[in-house]
Amino acid sequence: MKFFLDTANLEDIKTAHSWGVIAGVTTNPTLVSKEGDIDFHTRVREIAESVNGPVSAEAVSLEKSRLIEEAKVLAAIHPQVVVKVPLCPDGLGAVKELTAMRIKTNVTLVFSANQAVLAAAAGATYVSPFVGRLDDIGEDGMKLIYDVVEIFDLYGIETKVIAASLRHPAHVLECAKAGADYATVPFKVLKMLFEHPLTKKGIEQFNADWAKYLANK
Repeated sequence: MKFFLDTANLEDIKTAHSWGVIAGVTTNPTLVSKEGDIDFHTRVREIAESVNGPVSAEAVSLEKSRLIEEAKVLAAIHPQVVVKVPLCPDGLGAVKELTAMRIKTNVTLVFSANQAVLAAAAGATYVSPFVGRLDDIGEDGMKLIYDVVEIFDLYGIETKVIAASLRHPAHVLECAKAGADYATVPFKVLKMLFEHPLTKKGIEQFNADWAKYLANK
C-alpha cells in the first residue's frame, strides 16, 4: 500500500516528501481555503511541482458538461493532476468522457461497494471509499474497503482503491490488511505512523550509550 497526503499545506507536503514515504497528494477547495487567500489552481500547480506523483484536485461542478470543462482546466495545470469527480450520475458520465480523453480521474465520496463498481465501470482511474465518515454515522467504514478490494480483485478491475477519510493509525493498518492500493491521510496521521514508545526509548538509549562512549574516550 502506498501513501497520499491529504492536504493543501505546502510545508507539510515538502516535509512528508523529504521523508520519502508519500507517493502523491489529494486535495480539494476546502483544504485550500484553510491555507488562507490562495488561488486554488495556483496551489494545485505548486503541489504538483513539489511531489513526484499524482495530485488529485477536485472539480466542484455537478452538471456533466461543466464538470468536463472544469476537468480539462485542472488537467492542463500539470501532467500529474488527477481530477477528483463526485459520485453522481453526471459525474460518472463525465468520467466516461474524460477517460476517453486520457484524463485521469478519482471518483470521490464513495460510501458503498455498488458505487465503487459503478465508478470502475465508467473507467475511473481511482476510486475513493470513505472510512471515517461511515464510522461517524454508525456504519462499518472498514468493511467498505474490504468489500471494494474483494470485488475488484475478483473481476480483475484495474481501477485503484484509495482508502480515504482515515482518522488514525488503526484505520491505516486495516486498510493495508484489506489490500487497498493507497491510503490518503492527513499530515497528523502520517506522523503518528512513525510513533511507538519502544522506538523512542531505543533511540534515547542509543544516544545515551553513545554519549557515555564519547565521554570515556
